[in-house]
Amino acid sequence: MSFLTFLVAALVLAITPGPGIAYVVARTVAGGRAEGLASCCGTAIGGMLHVLAAATGLSLLVAQSAVAFTVVKYVGAAYLVYLGVRLLLRKGGATPSMAVEAQGPRRALLEGVVVEVLNVKTALFFLALLPQFIQASMPIARQLVLLGTICVIFNALMDVAAVLSSARLLASQAAQAARARLLRRASGATMVALGTFLALSKREA
Repeated sequence: MSFLTFLVAALVLAITPGPGIAYVVARTVAGGRAEGLASCCGTAIGGMLHVLAAATGLSLLVAQSAVAFTVVKYVGAAYLVYLGVRLLLRKGGATPSMAVEAQGPRRALLEGVVVEVLNVKTALFFLALLPQFIQASMPIARQLVLLGTICVIFNALMDVAAVLSSARLLASQAAQAARARLLRRASGATMVALGTFLALSKREA
């Protein structure tokens, strides 16, 4: 499977509004840029924990059953289509805000870890996406960690961008809602196309 296709998928995950971006923006509004950036570090650490969990679980699955791993691939592709359709059908504008209070960078970092670890969508996305780009002839865990780390880096960069621009974004609620709608529709359409493409593509051994 093309590495460029993976990069597109990872970018879609990063730019799609979700709990992570909502949290870092809310943390920035409550405690300033320092807390916002600390929360970005926390969500990145939480994301890496998801990556390690996915790498461990999927590696064990491959070792036990190649057929089961193939099933996971197809189910994962279907899940990506499902997520895309959900984004396209979802009503409303901007990502819901989260109520937080200023508590210092250290607390923001720790809470960022918790927010991302408890983000089930991140775990499911990794389990759906990463197997699509694995070659069974190469070390599975190493591939999964590499691909997952790229996803986490993209997510972290988007979180940092959200922190640095949150004041301007929050200045106009109408503009923010319009941008969120456009981004959600583009992400949804891309995810549906990606899931369909992955389901129809030849699996690499």
